[in-house]
Amino acid sequence: MKKFEIQKISKQECETLLKKYHYLSKINKGFRAGWNMGLTQKNEIVGVCIFHSPSAPETFNGCFGLKRNDQDGLFELGRLCILPTIKEKNILSWFVGRSIKILRKETTVRAILSYADSDFHCGYIYQATNFDYYGLTKKKADFWFENPDGSFTKHQRGAVKGRKGEWRPRGQKHRYMLTYDKDLICKWERKSYPKTENKAPLNNTTLKGVK
Repeated sequence: MKKFEIQKISKQECETLLKKYHYLSKINKGFRAGWNMGLTQKNEIVGVCIFHSPSAPETFNGCFGLKRNDQDGLFELGRLCILPTIKEKNILSWFVGRSIKILRKETTVRAILSYADSDFHCGYIYQATNFDYYGLTKKKADFWFENPDGSFTKHQRGAVKGRKGEWRPRGQKHRYMLTYDKDLICKWERKSYPKTENKAPLNNTTLKGVK
C-alpha cells in the first residue's frame, strides 16, 4: 500500500466524496464528523473513514451500562467510503486498520461501534478487521411527516401527535464492536458473523479482497 497515505481531513473534504459515492448520502443528507481520516493517492482524497462520539448515548448505556457522563473514549465508525476506481486488494481493511491505529495513538479509545445497514450490506469489512459481532438491532419504526406537496420528511425531533404523516419500518442494522478497555463488559450477546450477500456495498461497487 506504499502509494497510499492516511491523513486527517476536514468535514468539507469528506462531504465531497461521500455525497457522490456513499449509499447513505441518498437517504440521509447530513452526517456527523469528528476524527476524519482521508485515504490519499497522489494528494487526491480517494477514501474517507470517520470516527465520532456516540450519536445515541443510550446505546452505550445499554451495551456497557455507562451513563452519558462516562462515555469518554467511546466512538462510532460512522462513515466509510472509497472511490470505486480503487481496485487495490484489501485496501478497505488496510485503511480501517491504519485509521484505528492513528485514532488510538492520538486519543484514548475504549471501544469502537459500527453498524452495517441490513438493507444494503452485512459488514464484511468489519469482519475482515476483527470486530466482534452482536447481532441485529431491534425492529423500530420512524415517523415521516407529510408535506403540503405530498412528499415526506423523516421526523428528527419534537412531538408527532396530531401531525399528518405515517409510520414506516426502519431497517435493522448489524452491530459490530471493537473493545480495547478490558474493564468494559458488553451486555449484548456475541454472535457468529452473518454470511448474507452484500446488497449495496460501501462505495456501491464490489468490495474486492474483503470477505
